[in-house]
Amino acid sequence: MEIITGTGVNGGIAIGPLTIHRRAWSEIKASSVGDIESEILRFETALGKTVEELQVLYDKAVEDVGDAVAMIFEVHKLMLEDIEFTESVKDIIHTQKVNAEYAVDATASKLSSIFAAMDNEYMRERAADVKDASKRLLGRLQGKVSEKIGVSEPSILLADDLAPSETVQLDRSMILGFVTRLGSSNSHTAILARTMDIPAIVGAVIELKDEYEGKLTVIDGFEGKIYIDPEEETLNMLKKKQAEYLQRKMLLKELKGRESITLDGHKINIYANIGNCNDVENVINNDAEGIGLFRSEFLYLENSHYPTEEEQFLAYKTVVEKMEGKKVIIRTLDIGADKKVDYFELEEEENPALGYRAIRICLDRIPLFKTQLRAIYRSSAFGKVSIMFPMVISLEEVLELKEIVNEVKKELKDEEILFSDAELGIMIETPAAALISDLLAKEVDFFSLGTNDLTQYTLAIDRQNRKLNRFYNSHHTAVLRLIDMVVKNGHENGIWVGICGELASDLSLTDTFLKMGIDELSVSPGKVLELRNKVVNFNMDNKNN
Repeated sequence: MEIITGTGVNGGIAIGPLTIHRRAWSEIKASSVGDIESEILRFETALGKTVEELQVLYDKAVEDVGDAVAMIFEVHKLMLEDIEFTESVKDIIHTQKVNAEYAVDATASKLSSIFAAMDNEYMRERAADVKDASKRLLGRLQGKVSEKIGVSEPSILLADDLAPSETVQLDRSMILGFVTRLGSSNSHTAILARTMDIPAIVGAVIELKDEYEGKLTVIDGFEGKIYIDPEEETLNMLKKKQAEYLQRKMLLKELKGRESITLDGHKINIYANIGNCNDVENVINNDAEGIGLFRSEFLYLENSHYPTEEEQFLAYKTVVEKMEGKKVIIRTLDIGADKKVDYFELEEEENPALGYRAIRICLDRIPLFKTQLRAIYRSSAFGKVSIMFPMVISLEEVLELKEIVNEVKKELKDEEILFSDAELGIMIETPAAALISDLLAKEVDFFSLGTNDLTQYTLAIDRQNRKLNRFYNSHHTAVLRLIDMVVKNGHENGIWVGICGELASDLSLTDTFLKMGIDELSVSPGKVLELRNKVVNFNMDNKNN
């Protein structure tokens, strides 16, 4: 038995023979061309055919995995049609008098290197998109038609890497799971694996050895482990784990479409947290009743410039429309602390968690803040939107925020731009906000407890400092008392109270929160049905809870 580790990007257990997929690499060489115009025309013809092919892939992906994930192929189209890309290819053909294949490969290598060198992990992953899109174009130039990965029996696939286009075309009846040597948890291939619900491991420390071909293999997507030729005891243990997981999965599917109501009739809203637009399909697939935390900072982290009002509006609108009338709570910009953006030019701080971050930046850079608020309010014309402000610590801040909001609404009204009224809420993330929550509740429509920071600030422990792990206790009595206080103060002033931090998905605390009277719990999409199962089996009057 051989045990190999990697990064699990989608849970589940897959058991079956291993099939190795090797790409047929062909070296791209420069060759002189005499007729420059004909070579450029050959490039443009191949480009047009490739764009058509990507459109077919997009349409298939929309049908199979939803349009949010299908946007991968729209991005590939945009990359190939981008004037910077096409002009670079043509310029190389013209000035160096070389073949189109060489010009495409040189341009793609340059662009992918630029992406790969970026600080932001999401942007680094775009280097793989450049390579995937350009390889498709190169195949067209070389007269090669892209084919599906075929296997003769249900198998676990092992490859150096899988391009998004290869992943979306996998025959799910034949591919039990896959393992790649390259890739990360943020890659499009990983996102597709989660959406298609295929057990998958990336970044595995494994060679594509011929001797592995056909060997019985188990991949554990939860642990990120690959077992090649497992011993009988290990195999039986993993089969049991697989059976338990599938049984639990079937049970949870039965909860789809049900309201989250306790046995004694208390309705709890179970919402989902998302980090960007691509997560919405997961929210819908897991039957969340709304979005309790839309982290808007992804728009800033993924850009090399301040996102415009229009860019933000389109992102918010996309999410709001997809949720079809379900509530979407958009958190305003939460940059700072561990989330750095170069173009913000923030100074280094000795203790950034206690520094210039979140609402403090927004109240200091009001034009930046107003741009975001305008975009959010514009999106409210297309669905049910609420706005949530992070890191509030005083009543004065809330009053200033409401003033700015009123100014933005007046501007939009004067410009005759459609918008709907939106609930205004604040995150309770500091002991200061919790202790004056009775005052704050009079000025807002809801509270959402950010338990990650609330725990960190209450215990005076940096949650990212591993040396302090043994002292960090998210179940600390002080933290739970603060949460209870916030719920009581919120309810006494007629507003609802939710939790969007990690504790919301801690099933060992669900009963405690329900007894406190919490109205909403917002968790990662994959936790929604598990949490609903806990809620619908809870009875407030049962003393054994």
